[in-house]
Amino acid sequence: MRTARPKVSRCKSLAVAAAVSLAAAGCSSAGTSSTGSVPSEPTATSIGAGEGVLNVVAWAGYVEYGQDSASENWVAPFTAETGCKVNLTIGNTSDQMVQLMKTGKYDVVSASGDATLRLIYGGDVVPINTKLISTWSQIYPDLKDTAYNSVGGVSYGVPQGRGANLLMYNTTDFKTAPTSWSSVFDSSDYSSYAGKITDYNSPIYIADAALYLMKHNTSLGITNPYALDTTQLNAAVTLLKSQHSAVGSYWSNYQDEINAFESGNSTIGTTWQVTQNTIASDGKAKTQAVLPTEGATGWSDTWMVSSAKGTHTNCAYKWLNYISSATVNGHVAGYYGEAPANSQACTEAAKESGSADFCTQYHADDPSWWKNVYLWTTPTTKCLDGRTNVQCTDYADWEKAWTDITS
Repeated sequence: MRTARPKVSRCKSLAVAAAVSLAAAGCSSAGTSSTGSVPSEPTATSIGAGEGVLNVVAWAGYVEYGQDSASENWVAPFTAETGCKVNLTIGNTSDQMVQLMKTGKYDVVSASGDATLRLIYGGDVVPINTKLISTWSQIYPDLKDTAYNSVGGVSYGVPQGRGANLLMYNTTDFKTAPTSWSSVFDSSDYSSYAGKITDYNSPIYIADAALYLMKHNTSLGITNPYALDTTQLNAAVTLLKSQHSAVGSYWSNYQDEINAFESGNSTIGTTWQVTQNTIASDGKAKTQAVLPTEGATGWSDTWMVSSAKGTHTNCAYKWLNYISSATVNGHVAGYYGEAPANSQACTEAAKESGSADFCTQYHADDPSWWKNVYLWTTPTTKCLDGRTNVQCTDYADWEKAWTDITS
């Protein structure tokens, strides 16, 4: 783990790296009905000369030009190779990324699965021409043409990487290792350490409760934790409300969770592999992270191209090819702390991270492991589980529910 690595999060509370008013952009999102028409054909048929500029919205740690560490700079080689000057804006949350892309001022975005369908159905991004992506055959198959980055078999982006939302616990407090999410959702299990549970702070965390109910309350009929009708959503909300008094903290920046575990304020909760690795490296607390028997939710990011008029499409495609190459994708994954999307990136990821078994730790080459990880997918009114006899709840419903849960 590199100490210079930025303190990133899926809800990143970091300064914006370019002059833009996030207050003006807003932090709420419209619902995702999935009933509107979306572009079904790529607009790009070839890659021409770069336009000289590429405006990017990305998570911190994905686009490094030496701002966090002089040794971390993969923007300069890209600009030297293509002539495309990169202007970076850090997206602090998925909601902000959606709102920023709606302004039409950005060319590409590294969108997580809780934003991708909002961007697609909002008409803010266009399908990509996979024939123009030289690395497409190298991308792990289970990251392509998924429910969160494609519609009707049409791809809307190039995968970047993925991570699971694991269960982390303090090994000093737990003599017997927990193996189920019941340790945070069943009051009879967590009564002795109530107040020291930590949850991820986002509406998408409702899916974690839904996943638990999917395995433990089959009468609800949940088959996809992101496809919840009103009854199913209410059940997940009820579970999270009952847990609320036992939650000591909700985190979005992973450094906050590290501090909570190292100070003893948290003893168990949802986490990422990079958080476990960092705590182990610090040596201030003894923790372990596991994939519980029910499986887990997780996230995967996709590089998407804007639909706005005036998009620097050639520079955008040059970036997609560059950032998804084995060398650069591995470099980013090792620095950021995620399983790379490029199947040939593990050598570079190990080199960057300083860990020879990096891809083993992150299960990059283990597709069977990922079958038990339900990657974030934006809830839409059209049920993602295939049901047509009921309308499902969308992301706006989840936002309202999350405010109700945490208030």
